[in-house]
Amino acid sequence: MQSDKDKVGTIWDHLNELSVRLRWVFYSLIATTVFFMVFPANASFLQNPLAFYDPVIALVLKQVVRDVLPPAVTLIAGEITAPLEIYLVGSFILGVAASTPIIAYEIYRYVDPALYPKERGAIFPFIGSFTALFLIGAVFGYKILAPFTVWAMIPFFTIAGATPFIYALDFYNLVFVTTLATGFAFTIPVFFVLLVKFGILKTSYVTTRRRYIYAAMYVITAVITPDGGPLADIALFVPMVVLLELAVLFGKRYEKNRSEAFSPTPEKPAYTKCKFCGALQTSPSSFCPSCGKSQT
Repeated sequence: MQSDKDKVGTIWDHLNELSVRLRWVFYSLIATTVFFMVFPANASFLQNPLAFYDPVIALVLKQVVRDVLPPAVTLIAGEITAPLEIYLVGSFILGVAASTPIIAYEIYRYVDPALYPKERGAIFPFIGSFTALFLIGAVFGYKILAPFTVWAMIPFFTIAGATPFIYALDFYNLVFVTTLATGFAFTIPVFFVLLVKFGILKTSYVTTRRRYIYAAMYVITAVITPDGGPLADIALFVPMVVLLELAVLFGKRYEKNRSEAFSPTPEKPAYTKCKFCGALQTSPSSFCPSCGKSQT
């Protein structure tokens, strides 16, 4: 009798399952976004709840200015609605970052019915690896790529004879988008290893097409870092290449284990001894090849 996990679902069953998973991701994004928008950043809220207070997003934005903006550059609003847009967009992007473990879990749960019991055991390594690589990529984008991108533009202000003023919306969008995009870019090897483990892809797909894949990766890095010039592109391209090559190594281990598991084990020849002289016989025979006596 088939279990629920072994039954083949219709296209409508898959769409319904997808809608359920997307709904949980949506709820998570709403909850985390509201948290950054509303939750107080300090205890002053308790003294006067009706007064204006700094939410968590305000604390984050001030820290971004201290970490990324050069001292010689001044932020200006540019438009009257710019601070509100920064408040909303910044809260949403932080909500996406905080929801990455849930996003990874829902992705895995969606494909879970199509997996074998042994494959389902990869859920915790997948979620852990996805979250860890996302955080490493986000820190890399925030601490290295975003400051470098802003710093690389400063000399051109002097060349153009312009005062270094930057629109606040442009600045925060650059920081948040670079950080978020770099974080997700670092998780690509996790999906590659997972597909290799399940037998959907082979590592030879990368090893035989390295020049084309590297070219596509460089284009992706150029899109993620549109204003940092070739140095910023290379700064992101190199760690992505390293991660991809590590993913290929891990994938080859899974391929080796799978080939060993399915390779037939050679049968060992059965040895028998002669009842009279004790000579070994590698094949059944009625007479001993050594002494010639009957074995029956």
